[in-house]
Amino acid sequence: MGSLEALVRDWPGAADLSAHPGAFAAALAESGAADRVGPVKTVGDRAARAGPGAAPLDLVDGSQDLIVSLMSLHWANDLPGALSQIRRALKPDGLFLGTLLGAGTLKELRAVLTEAELEARGGAQARVSPFADGFDGAALLQRAGFALPVADVDRVTVRYPDLPALIRDLRAMGETNGLAGPVRPLTRGIVGRAAQLYAERHADNDGRIPATFEIVHLAGWAPHESQQKPLPRGSAKMRLADALGVREQTGED
Repeated sequence: MGSLEALVRDWPGAADLSAHPGAFAAALAESGAADRVGPVKTVGDRAARAGPGAAPLDLVDGSQDLIVSLMSLHWANDLPGALSQIRRALKPDGLFLGTLLGAGTLKELRAVLTEAELEARGGAQARVSPFADGFDGAALLQRAGFALPVADVDRVTVRYPDLPALIRDLRAMGETNGLAGPVRPLTRGIVGRAAQLYAERHADNDGRIPATFEIVHLAGWAPHESQQKPLPRGSAKMRLADALGVREQTGED
């Protein structure tokens, strides 16, 4: 919400593409930007918001000043395509703000489930959904046609009493594995071995186990002629070494 508070302008047309609508509106109501954002429209049915990009976005091209998507885009089968649809729905100089789970999410769980299944079966299926690398966020926005793309990553560690407690929490959040295709069920023995590996390798002194959640924050603008543009290559009037006050190193030194 800090991005909106720092931008002194109005956003009369705003749309929320989040799978769980209401969180953005609630946070907005408590922020300093509440009086500058028009009524927030929830777009599409829940199935469309939970799987963005699978169908055309229910917004007219060039109709929105602000589009928000919180913790939904990691479910997109075609993330660049979903971002392109969002960019087309923005007015020139319109803003997109999004958050999604990144590649470091549940890295501990991914590792122990894979090892336990390999031990039991000699092969393993993906048990944790794949997530986009947070360091690719700005490149994804740029590929989708956004100007001035920005990506940032936060890592949050949540501690649980044991592996079953973590799995129950993931189910309650609607964040269990959603990969298409046949999935061979895990046996009680494999899950038990995974819990043992988790405790051996990751448990804290009090016995609780940590789970990492990597949250990728995205911000990008629909292109507009008023926006800052990079200078052409070769147009600099000063060497970088001179600007920094250092001696340039060459291969001959």
